[in-house]
Amino acid sequence: MYSYIKTPEEINKIRIASNLASNVLKMIKPYIKSGISTNLIDKICYKYITIYQKAYPACLGYNGYPKSICISVNEVVCHGIPNNETILKNGDIVNIDVTVLKNGFYGDTSKMFFVGNISTIGKNLCLIAQESLYLAIKIIRPFLKLNYIGKIIENFVNKKNFSIVKEYCGHGIGKKFHEPPQVLHFYDKNNNIILYPGMIFTIEPMINSGKRNVIVMKDKWTVKTKDNSLSAQYEHTILVTKNGCEILTFRENENINKIINHN
Repeated sequence: MYSYIKTPEEINKIRIASNLASNVLKMIKPYIKSGISTNLIDKICYKYITIYQKAYPACLGYNGYPKSICISVNEVVCHGIPNNETILKNGDIVNIDVTVLKNGFYGDTSKMFFVGNISTIGKNLCLIAQESLYLAIKIIRPFLKLNYIGKIIENFVNKKNFSIVKEYCGHGIGKKFHEPPQVLHFYDKNNNIILYPGMIFTIEPMINSGKRNVIVMKDKWTVKTKDNSLSAQYEHTILVTKNGCEILTFRENENINKIINHN
């Protein structure tokens, strides 16, 4: 587990990459409107990351993934591939997942966007997904068992009568896009690694309005809910500190503090 702990220099570089990823989500918000294709959104993000940020969109080419970001609309749970055929329309809920590679280190984050007037269930689903992430972040501190993250998310989501996708999870991040440990969004007694200051990982619960079952499309990337129910996801990259944690991908106007201390 000590191999998971980052040096101060590594933490600083991951903080920079994470901030860039967060800024992509801030930049793209005005473009998320009815009538735009997901492919155009991807192109805008690619240009912003490569030209303005002088960084690299880590999804591009990762295990053969063909685009710079993942865009998952409505019943798409994750890894939606941007394309010219998918045109955003009024009522859509949209997850944009961005990972930026800068100076050899990664930062990873995602959030939901609303297109026009969305349904009550769509809005509630997104709020619960975001709140489940926030609740998990708020308990992070040194010497906590990793599986408490999954426990608090699972308990909260189940009480709201939504379901948690179990096939995908958060992950360590740093010099590699995906590193140990795996961060499950449900309780697993065996996922009991102890957290230490200097560990960095993502938390990214995927919550469905219907059943938790998912299917992978023929493109081998796009994951959808099996019952075509809506799905929502929020993701942050988190640093464990001496007294709590820091949200490295923090965005302005979030309903949570960037730095959380437990005295």
